[in-house]
This record gives sequence, structure tokens and C-alpha cells, in this order.
Amino acid sequence: MRGKINVLITEEELNQRIRELAEEISRDYAKKEVRLICILKGSIFYTCDLAKRLTIPVTFDFMKVASYGSGMETTGNVEIQKDLDESIEGLDVLLVEDIVDSGNTLSKLIPLLKRRNPASLRITTLLDKPSRREVDVDVDYVGFEIDDKFVVGYGLDYDQSYRDLPFIGELEI
Repeated sequence: MRGKINVLITEEELNQRIRELAEEISRDYAKKEVRLICILKGSIFYTCDLAKRLTIPVTFDFMKVASYGSGMETTGNVEIQKDLDESIEGLDVLLVEDIVDSGNTLSKLIPLLKRRNPASLRITTLLDKPSRREVDVDVDYVGFEIDDKFVVGYGLDYDQSYRDLPFIGELEI
């Protein structure tokens, strides 16, 4: 099912902001190697584009976490569907999210990851919706703050559709 999509953030704006974030992260992690943890599936585009622009060594791991199901509203339940393949003990870790809205997912992931004893744990998100926050979470690197709209594109989906769009758009159904 395809609905109308209004472009909110263009491909050019995404590229420019990711370049800026990569510069900031590279400065903050100078002379360190960072393990990027990509939260699947939505964060894959952001993780890859960010990694290409970082000037520090990085390694990758992946987690898959579900909280939306096939609807447009979060279920409130956070389920880890795929855990990390390798230990993060003693590593500098950067958790890469596509969007932070309620904060529920991160409020479950952060304590779980901290129990695994990384040297450091920081978070980056491409999109932040502070007006939807139910749980306080600290995000270290934010790409764009957006209003409470249901967005798709650049990895974000509606029922597995629209991930392939090169921009962020508001979906109208």
C-alpha cells in the first residue's frame, strides 16, 4: 500500500548533516576504535553512511529490536529479536538508532548494554522526536529534531515499505 509522502528532509540535507556528525564523532573518539552497533533494520542506511565518513577505525555489530509491529504506533513492548554477535567488554561503543521517540527502546537497551561492561557507551540517532518522549534518555549525537509525524524513508518503514527512499518523508495514509 502506497500513501502520499511529503518530503521533510532531502537527500542533500541528510548527507550534509551526517558529514557534520561524522566530524564531531571523529573528534570525540580521536585515537580510539569504535564499535558501531546498528539497530536493525531502520538504522542500516544511517550506520553505513556515517561509517563511510568517520575518520577513526570502526567495527560493526548488529541488534534487531522490535517495538512497532506492523502499525504506526509503538506497542510499548521492546523485544530483542537479534542480539550482538560479539562481546563489547572494554570497547568504546556507539549505538546507532534511526529514530528516538518514546525512549522506551533505548531505556531497555542502555542498561542491557552497560551490564556488558563497555569502556564507554554513547548514542547517536538520525531523528529525534522529543515531543513523544515517555522515558528520559540522553542522546549524544542527534541528526535532526522533528515534530510528531510518522516518517518513512532512508531506512524507516511502514509495514516494511518505503525503506528505500533516499529522503525522509511524512507518510499520509
